Amino acid sequence: MAEQGLEGSEPVDLSKHPSGIVPTLQNIVSTVNLDCKLDLKAIALQARNAEYNPKRFAAVIMRIREPKTTALIFASGKMVCTGAKSEQQSKLAARKYARIIQKLGFPAKFKYEPELFPGLIYRMKQPKIVLLIFVSGKIVLTGAKRRN
Repeated sequence: MAEQGLEGSEPVDLSKHPSGIVPTLQNIVSTVNLDCKLDLKAIALQARNAEYNPKRFAAVIMRIREPKTTALIFASGKMVCTGAKSEQQSKLAARKYARIIQKLGFPAKFKYEPELFPGLIYRMKQPKIVLLIFVSGKIVLTGAKRRN
């Protein structure tokens, strides 16, 4: 049964994936430093694919169709790009957002630095919690229902 894989897909190579489960990328999140301060109100007024509600969230939310992604653009010049299906698509989308910001008159530079998560994610079954364990020795516990 595990040899079949998903309908319309190739059979699962059990020598590479003994569980029969093949992980697939669904959402790449990348961060970019545009290396300049931004006027979010001006961006929201000039770009037609942008929304900005400072009472709700302190960033401009911008979307593009190809690759289908969403960017959160902060006044500090930091940008978070989400929704891409591959690293290549994420980089292309981030470049497109940077170009839009440049065309609006901001001296944005494209400083793309893909970041790997610097911790171990450990999911416990009982109790059902997730631990983020870092090299520094610090641990973050999430998902607990009670303090004890």
